[in-house]
Order: sequence, then C-alpha cells, then structure tokens
Amino acid sequence: MTYPKNDWTHHLNTQGPRARTHTLVTALSIGLAATWLIASPGQAHGPQAHNKAHHASPAALEQKDWGIAGDPQKVQRTIEIRMTDNMRFAPAQLNIRRGETVRLIAVNAGKVLHEIVIGTPQELKAHAEMMKKHPGMEHDEPYMAHVDPGQKGEIVWTFNRAGTFEFACLIPGHFEAGMIGRITVK
Repeated sequence: MTYPKNDWTHHLNTQGPRARTHTLVTALSIGLAATWLIASPGQAHGPQAHNKAHHASPAALEQKDWGIAGDPQKVQRTIEIRMTDNMRFAPAQLNIRRGETVRLIAVNAGKVLHEIVIGTPQELKAHAEMMKKHPGMEHDEPYMAHVDPGQKGEIVWTFNRAGTFEFACLIPGHFEAGMIGRITVK
C-alpha cells in the first residue's frame, strides 16, 4: 500500500524502530494530555471557586487509605465542624465506626477562606507542601471542601478502614499554624 507523503503513517513506516517509538510515545502523550484536560473539570484553588458542594460521582469513587467517597443517600450521621481564624477546628477529634458513612458539614466561622481535607498525616503534609509551591493549583476531590467566610461545605465519606487519620486546612500557613484535627476509626 502506498501512503501520501503528508500521512503520519508514512512517516512511521519510513523511520527506524527508535524514531517510530519516539513518534508513538509523543502522539500518545499528547492524546493523554488532551484527554486529561477535557475530562478533569478542576476547581481553581482560589476564593472564587470554593462555593460548590462536593458530591461523589462514579469517577470519584477511588478507595483511599482513609476510606471512600460516600453515598449521600446512605449517611448514618452528620457532624458539624467549625473552622475559625484562630486556625482551629471544633471539634478537633472525631470518633467514627468502621464502615460508617458520615456527612461532615464544615462551617467557616471566620473571615478568611478555609478548607477541610481528609487524609493520612503523610498525605496531608505532602499536599500542604505542594500547596505552598503551587498556591493556584486546581483540584477538587470528594474528601475535601473549600469554604468561603460565613459559608458551609460538605463532605460525604465512608470510613471503611480502621486507623487514625487527620483532617486539615491546607491553605498555605493554616496547616503550619496547627489547623489539624484527628479522626479515629474503630
């Protein structure tokens, strides 16, 4: 079969194995990047983008060390957590039964943006460091809620793994000031 000179398959067929591999890897990388950009709606990590409630979608159901996104129809308990400008959560300690689906209502009683992110101490520390380096980073996960002053945010989470986990505000400076709480799942 003859290929027109401008056909990329002609290019692949006339190149050596190394050049073909490089061309294919480049094409796949571009395709994957385009797919990621189209598929990830992303939520800007700035005040203008923090008003939406977080609801788990089928694509967001990823098992984490600290649990999995919960079904809002199966919530067994609702816990309100206040966030204040003295960089504290109230309550700062939660006790949860393994397998329990909980609705966390994060109330920002302060005058600045706060967030609540659930994770392992290691995950939260790493995420806080990334936030310092990339304050405009875009992300929106079912285990986090960004809450403007005077507003409420929500996380529905199933704690299906036993252990000690944390919740924190990862806005640069807040985590370092001690805005961290503890979750014990038994």
